Amino acid sequence: MNIPQLVWIRRDLRLHDHHALKAALDTGEKTALVFIFDPAILNLLSNKHDRRITFIIESLEELEKILNENDSSLIIRIGNPSEIWPKLVDEFQTKKVFFNKDYEPYAKKRDEEVSKILSKKNVSVQNYKDHVFYEKHEVLSQSREIYKVFTPYKNKWLETFKSQDSHIPNYKPNTKNLFTTKPLNTLLTKDLHLELGFHRMSDNLLKGGTSFALKRLHHFKDDIDQYDEWRNIPAINKTSNLSVYIRHGNLSVRDMLRLPQSILSAHKNDGASVWMSEVIWRDFYQMILDVYPRVEKNCFKPQYDSVKWVNNKEHFKAWCEGNTGYPIVDSAMRCLNATGMMNNRLRMVVASFLCKTLLIDWRWGEKYFAEKLLDFDLAANNGGWQWSASTGVDAQPYFRIFNPYSQSEKFDPEGEFIKTWCIELSHFDKKTIHSPHDTDFVEQAKAQCVIGKDYPHPIVAYKVQREKALFMYKAAVKTED
Repeated sequence: MNIPQLVWIRRDLRLHDHHALKAALDTGEKTALVFIFDPAILNLLSNKHDRRITFIIESLEELEKILNENDSSLIIRIGNPSEIWPKLVDEFQTKKVFFNKDYEPYAKKRDEEVSKILSKKNVSVQNYKDHVFYEKHEVLSQSREIYKVFTPYKNKWLETFKSQDSHIPNYKPNTKNLFTTKPLNTLLTKDLHLELGFHRMSDNLLKGGTSFALKRLHHFKDDIDQYDEWRNIPAINKTSNLSVYIRHGNLSVRDMLRLPQSILSAHKNDGASVWMSEVIWRDFYQMILDVYPRVEKNCFKPQYDSVKWVNNKEHFKAWCEGNTGYPIVDSAMRCLNATGMMNNRLRMVVASFLCKTLLIDWRWGEKYFAEKLLDFDLAANNGGWQWSASTGVDAQPYFRIFNPYSQSEKFDPEGEFIKTWCIELSHFDKKTIHSPHDTDFVEQAKAQCVIGKDYPHPIVAYKVQREKALFMYKAAVKTED
């Protein structure tokens, strides 16, 4: 079988607005799509009930259905890409390989190795910007340097965007040039979960695939006006819930920009402006990881590598399980464990609590999120954790420490979110639910919840820990000086 061109899809699981696929199909040569399950990534997933595997397989299954309608089919392989690709191009006598760029350290190394191997076999390798709107060299300061503070980066990003007439390209592929094959070697007849050694998670709240992504994007149009306010209120679930779809490429970054831009081009809208800022934050963190790959393992600000974290393992276990005695923290962590989801406000609250109240290394929390988040993205996860821990690029100052009680009262004033996930607290009223340990025994009996028995006492005292955190950070900064 001869397939002149192959497109390697990875975190771009869609057929629409796909830069590499369009470039390949525009040549007029017959083209097929390849997806490789990489053991180097799969082996990092110790939980064989990982929700992301189901999400990816669902996305691939939807792609396969569309391709089958065009008499085409995905090529699925399991193995080291550096070993798989030479075999693929030999098997199909392929002369050109296309893919969209990935900016993570492992991905860059992998793609460089594959490109070198294929070049030695006289196979042309072409890659394209698709995962971000602007790459590192496209948004620079007047002195042609990388921005390390978000606001000036955002301003320059918007200035660049406007200078280009706010044009958002749409890479529509010509599916007529898809390689056709009969009989179809369809993955729809296979049990990929079984082959990979994972279990299908039928209870995912978000289903993989572009059709579901586009429906959710369409529904978000009704909520984007209030996005700037509603995104912080976990009980109403009015965030976009699109992050998992952009993470796996069911939507393109351009899809994410068209919605706010269509609104902002007509009139001012705070919700759309904040949404657009979030997309720009995404570009910013991708750029930081691309330029400074050391942040994957180390603090962006080197002086904080000397912070003497306490790293109490029992406290970390309580944080992971949602048993700290701080209701807003516990409800957020229990939600994460059960669904793989957590909104950004809660991510900041639990991260600040881990680092600045429990005094535990941000890398412990980052790793736990990497294991649990359905929308896990290295750049965004790393950037968010380092921001909260005050160790990262443009991070909050170390003396800004989120008070879990005031955060709870402000963003879950009725205690609705807490009652959903900390069911044992559901009979406390809205005044006492944020700090139930302050109630007396009569109130606890009335609420049918004895603190220390049915729900834990706070594992640490917030005010005491706050002072310890300030001392811990000051010592690190002083050591650097």
